[in-house]
Amino acid sequence: MGIALALAGLVAFQDRAKHVSRWLIQACVVLLGLRMDLGTLGREAVQGFVFAAATVVGVFVLGMALGRLLKTGREITLLLSSGTAICGGSAIAAVGTTIGAASGSMAVTTGAVFILNAVALAAFPAIGGWLGLSDVQFGTWAGVAIHDVSSVVGAAQHYHAGDPSSSAALDTANVVKLTRVIWILPCAIFAGWVTRRAERASPEAGAGSGGAARGAAVPWFIVLFVVASGVRTLVPQIAEWSGGIRAVAGTGFQAALFMIGAGLSWATLKRVGWRVLLQAVVMWVAISAAALAVVMRL
Repeated sequence: MGIALALAGLVAFQDRAKHVSRWLIQACVVLLGLRMDLGTLGREAVQGFVFAAATVVGVFVLGMALGRLLKTGREITLLLSSGTAICGGSAIAAVGTTIGAASGSMAVTTGAVFILNAVALAAFPAIGGWLGLSDVQFGTWAGVAIHDVSSVVGAAQHYHAGDPSSSAALDTANVVKLTRVIWILPCAIFAGWVTRRAERASPEAGAGSGGAARGAAVPWFIVLFVVASGVRTLVPQIAEWSGGIRAVAGTGFQAALFMIGAGLSWATLKRVGWRVLLQAVVMWVAISAAALAVVMRL
């Protein structure tokens, strides 16, 4: 609905919608931390560490190869690789700030990722149901292969392979995605190193790029999620409110998805050229297929 209204020119709050949706998503993610104690969170994070590391490295290697083949440029490649490997728009914003990316590059890569997020919301549950994935399998797959946290939750919160009241898909997807978001910091450091190295080799390449000021980007909502999980550990009675917490967070995510859709514009779609979109699609299909092959063995 948000996309339809935006493309029909019936939305008057597009810029504000993007800002509000980002904060709303982060608040709902923190709220979900109250549903999981630190022991469970730690086990999930440790179990998925090698998988996360392998897919992040694999996406960056593939992204750089495609960037050279399609000639999309170092900046676009770093932004797309970060968004695909970690968490879509949040990773693009963090890495873009670190490397001083031009606003046009940020808009183009965010637009490409947004288009694929919309596709994933409909395609992933359908594919998961067709393949007979369990709730945990689907949650793991969605957490790895879908770009943004909001779309991960949107795809997982209504996926039920068995008990309709089960939240296994949502909880698994949320933890898997958040353990990947932690990789924003090392990826931002790596992207900054690549950019500085390229600029030392060719100083004129980095001059006048129109990028933002560089600086460290800390995903504070991850810290708050862990704090919420700590509160859940210290106050186990919170488990009695688990259903209500899930309902409130789910409603918040749905509102955020509507606002994200309402923030799309024809101008953004036009800026996403076929080379950038092709690079984004190939990277996304590759990580989706690899992740699916792994989770089907779980």
